[in-house]
Amino acid sequence: MLEHRANEHGISIVQLRMLGLLRDRIPLMSELGARLGLDKSSISGLVQRAETRGLVERFPSPDDGRAVLVRLTDAGRELAARGEAEFGDDVRNLLAHLPPAERHVLARLVSKLLVSDAAASGVELFPRE
Repeated sequence: MLEHRANEHGISIVQLRMLGLLRDRIPLMSELGARLGLDKSSISGLVQRAETRGLVERFPSPDDGRAVLVRLTDAGRELAARGEAEFGDDVRNLLAHLPPAERHVLARLVSKLLVSDAAASGVELFPRE
């Protein structure tokens, strides 16, 4: 499903993942590469291709003149939102074929997986105030 959606928009799955990551953060290039599991030259090429398409922009970090930050442009934000909505529709269409009881069991299992993965990654899903 993801590959199909990415291809429809003329981008790779990795570019689609990058857009998703950039929706709610403005990371350093090195942080983005680490999150995507890419080395320095691969993340540089990925960002360059997205920048050429007008989906992202790079700018110097105010904290470290040698570091570069990456953020979505309006076009990138729009494509990320469209991709998320389309993927959500795809998942809902798949789940529509399951009886309600099986959808409930699947939702519980996926929730357990997400909570477990978040804990292993050190992410707090429900931050305390």
